[in-house]
Amino acid sequence: MSSKLQLPALAIFDMDGLIFDTERLFMTTKDGVMKEYGYTQQKDDYIHTIGTCGQQLLDILHRLYGDDYPAEEISQKCRTLVTEKIRRDGPPTKPGIPELLAWFTDNHIPCCVASSTKHDLVMEYLRLANLDNYFAFVIGGDQVPRSKPNPDIFLAACQQAGIRPEAALVLEDSENGILAASNGNIPVVCIPDLKVPSEETAKKTAAIVSTAADVISLFR
Repeated sequence: MSSKLQLPALAIFDMDGLIFDTERLFMTTKDGVMKEYGYTQQKDDYIHTIGTCGQQLLDILHRLYGDDYPAEEISQKCRTLVTEKIRRDGPPTKPGIPELLAWFTDNHIPCCVASSTKHDLVMEYLRLANLDNYFAFVIGGDQVPRSKPNPDIFLAACQQAGIRPEAALVLEDSENGILAASNGNIPVVCIPDLKVPSEETAKKTAAIVSTAADVISLFR
């Protein structure tokens, strides 16, 4: 892994677990909701779904919990509860994110969000955290055909910015996100959240750092 990176033409941020500490919130909320329906969630099973959405997410959940698992009903109930809490208390911004966004702005590097969460919800969370002005645009999981680890959402971001994928930089917390960036030939820096990437997945990153603020020191 390289310790120094060239400045990117575009910084692509994941949201859940990267900008906001929402993966942990969603996981604990889902744990309670699933118990109401008679299901037990394992942490590793939840981590396996991070970054996915749509049919791919449904396929994973039905494989884990059976064909009768009411995936969409439970997911919607969880999202409603999480969103209510975030609207009440504000999004929990992760350490170093404001500093990194300010640094990119000072260095004239455009930023965007590419998240498996739906576009309108991403926009709402960013506005609630007063971070929306840092981002040139947002691409949500409802705007691309396939979710991570497919590279569609990151390639869509590069296309919208009018740049080559290899000129961008993805910031991700999850293994699915790392794989998606790698599959799109886009350099990726990992800031782990619920799980440190496996040794094999870690090899696909340009660097792994503890907080968003640590990303700044990676550039020449």
